[in-house]
Amino acid sequence: MSTLLVPYHLDEAMPELPEREAGRVVEARWQPGEFWQRVAPLHQAVAEVVAGTEKPVVLAGDCTVALGVVAGLQRMGVQPTVLWVDAHGDLHTPESSTSGYAGGMPLRMLLGDGDSTVADKIGLRPVPADRVVLVGARDLDPPEAEYLATSPVTTSRVEDIGVPEGPIYLHIDLDVIDATQVPGLRYPAGQGPTQQAVREAASRVLDTGRVQALTLVCSWRPGEGAADAVRPLIDALAS
Repeated sequence: MSTLLVPYHLDEAMPELPEREAGRVVEARWQPGEFWQRVAPLHQAVAEVVAGTEKPVVLAGDCTVALGVVAGLQRMGVQPTVLWVDAHGDLHTPESSTSGYAGGMPLRMLLGDGDSTVADKIGLRPVPADRVVLVGARDLDPPEAEYLATSPVTTSRVEDIGVPEGPIYLHIDLDVIDATQVPGLRYPAGQGPTQQAVREAASRVLDTGRVQALTLVCSWRPGEGAADAVRPLIDALAS
């Protein structure tokens, strides 16, 4: 599996991504304008690299990278089921979010809702809701819970992760791990699975050979030891 490094948290450089041999780095070329217009070239670049890479492992600083990854897979003719492993829902829209935090919106954007600036720019098509599984989410805001109550999106515990038919996009935000095991998380959530539980669940999916792309999101603050704490897990999953 080839490694792709996207060393940014939204539009800020994030130097503390775990380095891997032969990793290709996607450089940002920010565009003037509102946030999504500004970052669209980065997601375009991610899509281009993913479309030309067989089964990439993508290391990134936030979950919005999934927009470019899925667009890249779609350019290859792959229509994956999305396994979204995250302590949070990432299901907000600009209207439902009280903070406006863009990192809380990418899964909803993959579903075709919210701001369409990036999707229009990179040719991202909506993923059908019945082909999305939200795994390990335990810190949901009320609008996200309300959305899930009526959506075909299914949910699962990490320990109970299922393996869907067909091609798979496996997206893992490492904040799904219990916060006691990953220091410095930007949005820590307690009462989560251990690193070992996440490794075992992800391995069951990866062992199918049908994972077309794996994203590992390093959603922590630099300089607090998280990279060293999760390096063995990243090495195991990305090998």
